Amino acid sequence: MTRRRLAPDERRRLLLDAGARLFAERAYDAVLMEDVATAAGVSRALLYRHFPSKSELFAGVYQEAAHQLLVATELDTETPLAEQLAAGLDAHFDYFEANANTVVTANKVLAGDPTVQAIISGELGELRLRLLDIMGVKDHIREQVSSILTSWLTFVRVLSVDWLEHRAFTRRELLDVSVGSLLGALEPVLGPDLPPTGRPPSP
Repeated sequence: MTRRRLAPDERRRLLLDAGARLFAERAYDAVLMEDVATAAGVSRALLYRHFPSKSELFAGVYQEAAHQLLVATELDTETPLAEQLAAGLDAHFDYFEANANTVVTANKVLAGDPTVQAIISGELGELRLRLLDIMGVKDHIREQVSSILTSWLTFVRVLSVDWLEHRAFTRRELLDVSVGSLLGALEPVLGPDLPPTGRPPSP
């Protein structure tokens, strides 16, 4: 049987899929580039042509994961804010549980890698902007809420990584703490009763 020659983007996808599987299964230091090449059914030379280093391969894997998580957390102005937060967090926690080694690598092992950290910052920044938009806050209130969201997203990130490593909470407790912490932080700025859409009441 003649093997079909893959287009460059198809080959890249094959390599990213193989890398994603291995980074999820093993600690970062235990993933060897030759193992990725073998899992993808390609030569090491071809793998290095697409990804010259393991850190670049990991960055490609994590960029794709961040994109998929953003797709899974589309927000709207019709659903209660707490429900949207819970749904978005659940999508992230699903990924975190299935890819614990990958998440720990991104947040701890490669904490000094500027490319990986830019991917994380980019995803969190996009989530912050989406939340600001659906809440409809303006001017000084928007600045205040933006600061709260930046801190909250960092809090959830740190708490989630700790949860993956130590399981001090159940997943339900992790979700409740995460949602409750944001709603509690927003109350002094937006008042105790957020309307159903998540938008603050009109003055």
